[in-house]
Amino acid sequence: MSKDTVASPARRRRAREGEAGFTLVEMLVVITIIGMIMALVGPRVLNYLSESKAKAAKIQIESFSSALDLYFLDLGRYPTSNEGLTALTRSNNQAGWNGPYLRGGVVPNDPWGHVYVYRSPGASAPYDIISLGSDGQEGGSGTAADIVSGAR
Repeated sequence: MSKDTVASPARRRRAREGEAGFTLVEMLVVITIIGMIMALVGPRVLNYLSESKAKAAKIQIESFSSALDLYFLDLGRYPTSNEGLTALTRSNNQAGWNGPYLRGGVVPNDPWGHVYVYRSPGASAPYDIISLGSDGQEGGSGTAADIVSGAR
């Protein structure tokens, strides 16, 4: 056997060093950088999510307002507080009812999964439609703030 055909242990070791993977320190640096990026970006993403839920609630309330206006045109009155928004989906056997006034025939919950509050007469309008926000209770601030709309 010649010297060229058999690799020395030192030569084999040098060949393996070029194939080595990432070190623990390199992995920790990468994980730290990713964590710092998430700490900066995460709150902004969550803020956009909460803002989009509030916007969705306002859009649904506007849809209810349109349906209530059609109900008023057909029956000459808005549903009572006892009848609630379900009066837009179920006939109360009154002459002129031409519903259902909501698409799908059901009253959806607000984006946080709570039932919309309907009051007739409202505080300063013929009716109020209220989403109680993320906490599901009256009052609050931020994402827990109530979203109120009525016919003006």
